[in-house]
Amino acid sequence: MQNWIQEAVFYHIYPLGFCGAQQYRQAHTTHTILKLIDWIEHLKSMNITAVYLGPVFESYEHGYDTSDYRQIDHRLGSNEDFQKVCEALHKAGIRIVLDGVFNHVGRSFWAFLDVKEHREQSRYCSWFSNLRFDENNDQNDGFSYDTWEGHTNLIKLNLKNPEVVDYLLDSVNMWIDEFQIDGLRLDAADVMDRDFFCRLKAFCKTKKADFWLMGEIIHGNYNVWANERMLDSVTNYECYKGLYSSHNDHNYFEIAHSLVRQFAKGGIYEHLKLYNFVDNHDVNRLASMLKEQQDLFNVYTLLYTMPGIPSIYYGSEWAIKGTKQYGSDAQLRPCLKLQEDSALTKHIATLGLLRKKLPVLFNGSYEQILLRNEQLVFKRQNQNEEVWVALNCAKEAYTLSLETNEDLRDLLNNTVYLSKDQQTRMTIPAKSACILQSIPHQAQETEAPSFESLDEKKNEDLPMDIPLGRYQHFKGNHYSVLYVATHSETLEKYVVYRALYGECKVWVRPLSMFCEMVEHGGKKVPRFQYLGK
Repeated sequence: MQNWIQEAVFYHIYPLGFCGAQQYRQAHTTHTILKLIDWIEHLKSMNITAVYLGPVFESYEHGYDTSDYRQIDHRLGSNEDFQKVCEALHKAGIRIVLDGVFNHVGRSFWAFLDVKEHREQSRYCSWFSNLRFDENNDQNDGFSYDTWEGHTNLIKLNLKNPEVVDYLLDSVNMWIDEFQIDGLRLDAADVMDRDFFCRLKAFCKTKKADFWLMGEIIHGNYNVWANERMLDSVTNYECYKGLYSSHNDHNYFEIAHSLVRQFAKGGIYEHLKLYNFVDNHDVNRLASMLKEQQDLFNVYTLLYTMPGIPSIYYGSEWAIKGTKQYGSDAQLRPCLKLQEDSALTKHIATLGLLRKKLPVLFNGSYEQILLRNEQLVFKRQNQNEEVWVALNCAKEAYTLSLETNEDLRDLLNNTVYLSKDQQTRMTIPAKSACILQSIPHQAQETEAPSFESLDEKKNEDLPMDIPLGRYQHFKGNHYSVLYVATHSETLEKYVVYRALYGECKVWVRPLSMFCEMVEHGGKKVPRFQYLGK
């Protein structure tokens, strides 16, 4: 698998809904697809690296009833508009995956219109699966054909016909050449001809070695479709339900069973990078499915730290709600405006940043460490690093001990937990999670710095280190400094220290704040005074 997809964080958009398109085909062209350009900064702020766009090609209604594979839907814009969108996304470092709807077409598809007009004399009769002129259908066409799940407006293509395959591959060739797309999501992959997938993969990999093919699979053994010959990945519907219902039922055993079955050592999908999601254009919004909205944070933490490729469905980062109503998916596919960041969007952005900084989250092994109804701890590990993920869905805090001699920092909450006697003990707050990484020990101590006039100095003029040992806060409390660390991005120095008496709390504060002079009793005094070893 290529690096870009291993590290990918997807943002899934259903364009016809996102752009507020009319329900049915219109003659005139709008330019609403350009709206996506205005969302790029939002995507970047969330550390999104790829977008999966639902159907964008000409159709009569919902996009999955294709009329023309080589023309952007007039309700979205022109091919030139879409080229601008793709160029802007690529310039921002965001890959593009389109919906490949190759199982079926709509009744306005040009070859089907020819069959309706010329009947048995049409040269395109063999393009459609099981076309029969001795039967009728509920559209009163005077003939019948295979459909997708009985929907006569979705006419199944005959993918055994070389002409059909060549036409589809020529269309994909155009998408790659004109729009520089990076991958395809194959709609209804479970009912498609598998030889077609072999042809498609060979063709796409010749065009682009890192081209990605992902199939929509709801049930079955994913290895049947995701393998060297056919597709690179499939939708992970097996974990989709467990990700939210484990929290609703306070039963982590449900999702843990799937994670071990799929990804633990010897797991059936241990070597696959599955496409993971918590909602999409076909299922109810996550915020509508969770009984308690506080659980949103743990669900997304799990989505981003489990093996595979995480995907956010547009708008769910703001916890918008939506459910199927009377068979309609309209509420799942709304037209949205950009909104202000919320605690959830910031949490998701942090998770995306951690995936960038911690390769172990996308290439590490999976090992279950602890499992209870309301708590789940697992470890991701590769040759260079290991990370523990601890989740608590209970309404009360939970204290646990990990068997390790490493001091651990919670990367979500910037809390440090110290190891003692081969155990690192920690308390996970209610409805919360930790992503834990070991802390390198401070190798060197330095002489005590002079605190005179430090409040006037800039950050770069501060001492590089301060001695480890005991300090007194200006209000009287005593503390022990454990480490002085450097932020990997900003290079800012941070002090890690803990209380010497009372409850053993640990803090991480900027060195500039730790060393500054403060007003106390009418004069300036050090915030922390060094007392010695």
